[in-house]
Amino acid sequence: MSEEFPIIALTGSSGAGSSTITRAFEHIFWRDRVKAAYIQGSGFHRYSRMEMERKILTACAENRVLSHYGPEGNCLDKLETLFFQYSAIGTGMRRYYLHTAEQALKWGQEVGTLTPWKKIEGKSDLLLYRGLHGAAIDGDIDISQYPDLLIGIVPIVNLEWIRKIGRDTKLRGYSVDEVRHSIQCRMHDYVHHITPQFSRTHINFQMVSTVDTSDPFAEDNILPTEDESFIVISFQRGLKPDYIELLSLLPNSFMSRRDTLVVPGSALLHAIEIILMPLVHDLVVKGRELRKVRKLPKKRKAGLHGVLGQSDG
Repeated sequence: MSEEFPIIALTGSSGAGSSTITRAFEHIFWRDRVKAAYIQGSGFHRYSRMEMERKILTACAENRVLSHYGPEGNCLDKLETLFFQYSAIGTGMRRYYLHTAEQALKWGQEVGTLTPWKKIEGKSDLLLYRGLHGAAIDGDIDISQYPDLLIGIVPIVNLEWIRKIGRDTKLRGYSVDEVRHSIQCRMHDYVHHITPQFSRTHINFQMVSTVDTSDPFAEDNILPTEDESFIVISFQRGLKPDYIELLSLLPNSFMSRRDTLVVPGSALLHAIEIILMPLVHDLVVKGRELRKVRKLPKKRKAGLHGVLGQSDG
């Protein structure tokens, strides 16, 4: 943790819907004129797509588990180094994993390859990480110790699989059978390396469906709409918001436990902004005080900087 250069980490398994919360952070950053260095966790995958496919075949032949969920498939040491460096001096090294043909074309590389490492440019108020390992611990590596605010994007497994199948077949060129095989191969690492992270977070957001999602591999699957879902929000590690105020600001919300708030799915963005805005504000104000930032330039850019395809600016 670092008050001078704070870190916020969104951690959740593939397909868990972290893009919605990322969008909420963008709204918060624009309102408070916050410049955030954005880090995509896929940039810390150890292998390119083709290399990973070969490594998985070798691992299967040797009766070993290898997936992007586990430490062997990722450079967790480099992610920890980034968090350590940013918390100390406000910069570090990052790269991108090129998921789509459009992304690859912009970089002049093949789909599924990794870009060269590059230093985070410019001054930022905080670092926002979104990926699989924001609260990971593996041996001597403890990434969870660095974020000042850790948020879990917790999946309901069948919902997660429906999202993943839809995304990977429509946007990334995989067949349903290939996605199914990927899900099966990842289950061991999911249990041992993804789910333990959610006990280390400050806040967890979890979407719960009120419609049937019993067979995520069915051809006619449609994700539940916001009106067909609830969001379960749990607060951990001593974080105690004003629940009475939250209940008054979020219509049709209720407390299911003393540390758990439930809101309608349609209120997700609103709930995220109400809950997280004061937390982000406090981190940013304290950081600026310590860095002796007294006045922001009128033309200073705000929002997420370092999104794939965007310059740091």
